[in-house]
Amino acid sequence: MFGRRGKRGRHHAGRDNAPAKAVDAGEQGYQDQAELEPASGPYDAADAPSDGLSRLDLGSVQVPVPDGAQLQVEMEPSGSVRAVHLVTPVGQLTISAYAAPRSGGLWKEISEELGEKLRSDGARVVREAGEWSEELVASANDVALRFVGVDGERWMLRGVVAGPREHAHIAGELLRNVVRETIVVRGPNPMPVSTALPVELPPAIAQHIQQQQAQGGQG
Repeated sequence: MFGRRGKRGRHHAGRDNAPAKAVDAGEQGYQDQAELEPASGPYDAADAPSDGLSRLDLGSVQVPVPDGAQLQVEMEPSGSVRAVHLVTPVGQLTISAYAAPRSGGLWKEISEELGEKLRSDGARVVREAGEWSEELVASANDVALRFVGVDGERWMLRGVVAGPREHAHIAGELLRNVVRETIVVRGPNPMPVSTALPVELPPAIAQHIQQQQAQGGQG
């Protein structure tokens, strides 16, 4: 599912761009975050493993890319990056990081607000026990969404997958695998709680998008 990895280690954040290898989804029952094994991600950049796993470096997050996934970049009108999506056969994955208090608890607050918003839009919403905390599961028409949140050291990581309802189970497993191997680069600067950490494209991808925009402007 992901590219090859080497021996597992700690305290080093790799910045590779090659494909990556499958990781076992593991047990999906509820675990308090404090009870997770130290080697279980997602990781803060200060504690990231030297595991040989290739990750796409997006500045604030370093994300493993599933085999066969395509990147979809969403831009702001100002030209900055709003989000980077991983489009797979079972659904579209989006991994985002936010500034959070040291005390944690931001995901609980955000998930409650998100659940209310989804219900107001007509979606059916339920909560399920997850690997790190409660997961939010929503469905509307033939589309299923799953939100996973993890409270870290001054950051909160949110992952979401949206896709056909018939692929909802495997899409959820894929989302957890990606979240589990993600590295968060919070940075030292103070930021208001809930502020999205900036997303930056690797130079080669940024250059490709600039060329496409230039060609589009000439058309």
